[in-house]
Amino acid sequence: MQTNPAEAPLAGLRVLEFGQIAAGPFTGSLLADLGADVVKIERAGDGDGMRQWPPLMDAPDGPSRYSGNFASINRNKRSVAFDLKSPDDKASVLELARTADVVVENFRAGTLDRLGLGYDVLADTNPKIVYCSISGYGQIGPYSRRGAFDVTVQAISGLMSVTGDEHGEPAKCGVPVGDFVAGLYAAYTIAATVHRATRTGKGGRIDCSMLGTLLGISALQTSEYFGTGNDPRRLGSAHPRNAPYRAFQASDKSFVVAAGTHDLWKRFCDVVGLPELVNDERFQTQELRARHQDTLAQVLSNRFLEKDATVWLAAFEEAGVPCAPINTFSEILADPHVAAMGLVKPLSLPNGVMTDTITFPVPITGHETELRTPPMLGEHNDEVMKEWLAR
Repeated sequence: MQTNPAEAPLAGLRVLEFGQIAAGPFTGSLLADLGADVVKIERAGDGDGMRQWPPLMDAPDGPSRYSGNFASINRNKRSVAFDLKSPDDKASVLELARTADVVVENFRAGTLDRLGLGYDVLADTNPKIVYCSISGYGQIGPYSRRGAFDVTVQAISGLMSVTGDEHGEPAKCGVPVGDFVAGLYAAYTIAATVHRATRTGKGGRIDCSMLGTLLGISALQTSEYFGTGNDPRRLGSAHPRNAPYRAFQASDKSFVVAAGTHDLWKRFCDVVGLPELVNDERFQTQELRARHQDTLAQVLSNRFLEKDATVWLAAFEEAGVPCAPINTFSEILADPHVAAMGLVKPLSLPNGVMTDTITFPVPITGHETELRTPPMLGEHNDEVMKEWLAR
């Protein structure tokens, strides 16, 4: 389906992205996928550090390398390169900011203020501007000037304390959730604040911290602490309030099953051939099953070793009990359901390499995300200055 770019949800929205590595660029990519004109302001000379991250893919006819990591969250953008310490270049950026609707930045708190590009300066000449600062710890408080990476914020936020095996060391999530959750919150809040600016004529400053947003998605864990006074604990793949709801080892490999209601529990017992567990006083309610889940797992472990994971998965699926294989990315990306959802799309890199990427994953009636080639460093300096500053 071909869609008119002018009818994209965020068509006409001008975004200046002072983004580097992950959180800021991911925010910009979400806005760009929905039609915003996202102009990425990069350091003259070397640009966003993620341009050097592997996989670095060589051009078909030579060693012109381009980062697949960079492409995945910088498609659909244009790049301009400036030296923000140069008076002339800073003046050009200020000119662009006067015509922008949104600024996204993820420098350490205070960096753009010191460069004369902070919210107060930009809002003085552009009161409608929505200025989103993404940082590890926010713009205020004793940690605001600390540097942050995804793993450090996963650690300090409490997330790592509930991730990993119960008897092992705390583990970080295998996906950089600190960066990407902050990016999701930022894009959502930008859209809301732009809507307000359209109604009132006044923009605003958004202070989006990785720490705050990780605490935001930890609602079940923080409410457990507030309600009991006890720290939630690591449970591996298990659930603190539900069982059986975890990974089990079959004869060949592990799989996951989630019998999250009493009806599903009864079906589960039928599938494993242990209907007597339904009336076992240790497992008669969801709360009791969660409390005694280690005992329950011991009861079930030998039974699951009798058959392959595919056999168990088929049986649970037929009984209507939610279950799943523990896929690698190569397995899920080749899955027919992912193909039916249209999530994997081809992406052309500037050096002529064709790769695949995950498209914007939330379909919207009347809009199909276009995947445009990610930019070379400074590729659009002249083009953007001409378009945005046209009188």
